[in-house]
Amino acid sequence: MMSFLPLSRLFGRKKVLAPTLPEGTRLYVIGDIHGRLDLLNDLERQIKSDLQTAPTDILTVFLGDYVDRGPESAGVLERLSAGDFCTSILPLRGNHEEVFLQFLSDASVLDSWRKFGGLETLHSYGVNVVNAMRGAGYDLAREALVETLPCHHRRFLEETRLSFTLGDYFFSHAGARPGVVLEQQAPEDLLWIRNEFLQYDGAFGKVVVHGHTPTDDPEIETHRINVDTGAYASSVLTALVLEGETRRFLATGRSRGDRG
Repeated sequence: MMSFLPLSRLFGRKKVLAPTLPEGTRLYVIGDIHGRLDLLNDLERQIKSDLQTAPTDILTVFLGDYVDRGPESAGVLERLSAGDFCTSILPLRGNHEEVFLQFLSDASVLDSWRKFGGLETLHSYGVNVVNAMRGAGYDLAREALVETLPCHHRRFLEETRLSFTLGDYFFSHAGARPGVVLEQQAPEDLLWIRNEFLQYDGAFGKVVVHGHTPTDDPEIETHRINVDTGAYASSVLTALVLEGETRRFLATGRSRGDRG
């Protein structure tokens, strides 16, 4: 009986291509800010310096969670909603922005929101939160925020996107649901998913870049990259820098070298 060698033996194994972006493009991808305007300002200074070697097309993608927990949510939204940044920006929505928007029309949302950073956001807008801390006065707090919230802040929140795709990368706040094509992901999963995504080892067709789950250092897996380094508590706000096939990091608080 005639036998044949596998094609991989005859021609060698197929080279696995590294994920890449279109030529001449650099992305800065910034994780969860959570009201730390000081860290945003610091990281922008690093990006400005880094732009000296940048190609023609430059974009900063923000992965959401601009508000809550930290002390200056209003300040962060003022900077970003005014386009006051050293590059063009593309802001995605996080689950904390989703809850913020829900509160504007439903005061009862504060019963849960106050437990994961909402009071800090209200305080940053000058809203008295004494009663809300005791689980009361939610309607008054909502009315005060609606009256105080600048129109361009609300418009910025409402216009945030749930996901973005470029080259071999897919960007969303929380991740993506395994088994669902990226173009058909449910908003709830893009904003909130955690364990089902984090524990999955398979492929999505693109590398998913996300935040939402804080870690001491960025997580780099074959199918995903997590850039949430818990800025509000750690004072480390991280930017992933993507260009061609290269990946590296900028961060506040400590230096980060190149990583493949």
